[in-house]
Amino acid sequence: MISRIDLRGHSLDPRSLREALPRAETDVATAMDAVRPICDQVRREGAAALREFGERFDGVVPPHLRVPPGVLAAALETLDRAVRAALTESIRRARIVHEAQRPTEHTVHVVPGGRVTHRWIPVQRVGLYVPGGLAVYPSSVVMNVVPAQAAGVTSLAVASPPQRDNTGVFTGLPHPTILAACALLGVQEVYAVGGAQAIAMFAYGAAEADGTLVCAPANLVTGPGNIYVASAKRLLKGIIGIDAEAGPTEIAVLADAAADPEPIAADLISQAEHDPLAASVLVTDSVDLAERVEEALERQVAATKHHERVTTALAGRQSAIVVADDLEAGLAIVNAYGAEHLELHCRDAGALAERVVNAGAIFVGAHTPVSLGDYCAGSNHVLPTGGTAAHASGLSTYSFLRAVQVIEYTPPALAEVAGHVVALARAEDLPGHADAILARAEVDG
Repeated sequence: MISRIDLRGHSLDPRSLREALPRAETDVATAMDAVRPICDQVRREGAAALREFGERFDGVVPPHLRVPPGVLAAALETLDRAVRAALTESIRRARIVHEAQRPTEHTVHVVPGGRVTHRWIPVQRVGLYVPGGLAVYPSSVVMNVVPAQAAGVTSLAVASPPQRDNTGVFTGLPHPTILAACALLGVQEVYAVGGAQAIAMFAYGAAEADGTLVCAPANLVTGPGNIYVASAKRLLKGIIGIDAEAGPTEIAVLADAAADPEPIAADLISQAEHDPLAASVLVTDSVDLAERVEEALERQVAATKHHERVTTALAGRQSAIVVADDLEAGLAIVNAYGAEHLELHCRDAGALAERVVNAGAIFVGAHTPVSLGDYCAGSNHVLPTGGTAAHASGLSTYSFLRAVQVIEYTPPALAEVAGHVVALARAEDLPGHADAILARAEVDG
C-alpha cells in the first residue's frame, strides 16, 4: 500500500536527500499552456468568458456571477448549528493569533535630524480563492479572510467554483457552507467562479458586454487550488501579486520507536484523503514502528470513506515510509524534505521542534495532529508545499501588509552626509545622483 525507503547508511547532505525522498510530480509548464487561453479570454471578454468557463469546467452556468446578499444570508440561516458553532470557534481562535501578528510602526533616528520610519500598509484590495473540487473547504474561507481582516484590508472578494449538484436557491453557486462562512465573517463580495478563470478575474477585473463592472481588479490573490490555479498564478504574477503556487498537500511525520502507530496511520490517511496526489511520509529510526504503521494503514484505509482516493495517494511515488539510522538522521531528512505539515511523535518533541528549519508548520507531540491546525488551532493552514518551506512562509497577517519606509532628513542632516553620497554616486558613474545632492547642500571638495 505504501512503499518503504531505507536511508540507513545514506548520505545526509541535502542534495542527496532531496533526490532520494518522495515527491509528487506536477507539470505546471504544461498546465500553463492550458490556462493561458483561458486567462486571455477572461481579459478580453470579461463576464461572458466567466459564464462560458463555468459551464465548460463546472458543468453549470452561474445564475449570478456575484452571489446576491440574500443568498449569503440564507446560507448562514440554514447552516447546521454544530457546523456554525465550529466555524465560530475556528474564527475566534484564528483572530487571536492573526491579530497578534500585526506589527507596529517604528521610527529609527539615524542621526540628529535624520530618521527612517518603518510603516506597515494593508494591501488595498485582495481576491481570496477557495477551492471546491473533491472537497468543500469553508475552513479555507476562515484561513484567507481572518488574516486579511487582521491586516486591515478593506476590500475583500472571495471566489469559489459554482456547484451543479446543489438544490434550489444554491444551484450554480458556491457550496452553501462556503457561502455561510463568508456571511459569518462579514464578507459580502463573493463570486461563483473557479479555477484559472477566477485568478484571471482578480487580475484583470471583469465587466459585462455593456461595460457594467462585475468585479474590480485586485492587487493580490491568495488561497490554495489545483494545478490550474497554481499555473494561472504563475502566469499572471506581476499583473497581480500572489501568495504562492500551491502544489499537492503533504504531511511528514518524524517518529521514534516509542510512538503509537495508530494515530500516525490516521494522520497519514487524513492527509491522503485530500487528493490522489497528496503526499504522506513517515520518517522513523525504528523498523518495528514502520511495520506496525503499515499494519495500521491496512486496517484503517479499508474502513475510511474515501478509501480509493486514500489508497491511490498512499501508493503513489509521493508517499513512503522512510527508515533512518537514528533520530538525528531523521531530523536531517525532514529538514531536507521541507514538509508543508510536520508532526513530531518522539521523545523531547518540543526540543526537537526548535531544530527544525524547513517546515510550513510544526505540530509538536502526539496530541497536536495536523487536523487540529486545519481547523481550530488558531494557526493558518495555507502553507508552502513542494519543499518551498525552505524559503517561503505560510499565509499570515504579514501576507496582506506592505512594509514601506518613510525617510525624512533636515537640511543640516543632509549637508552632514552629502559628501559621502556624492563620492559614492561618482564612484558608480552616476553624476546625476551627485548633482541631485549638490543642488540642495554645500559639499566640501
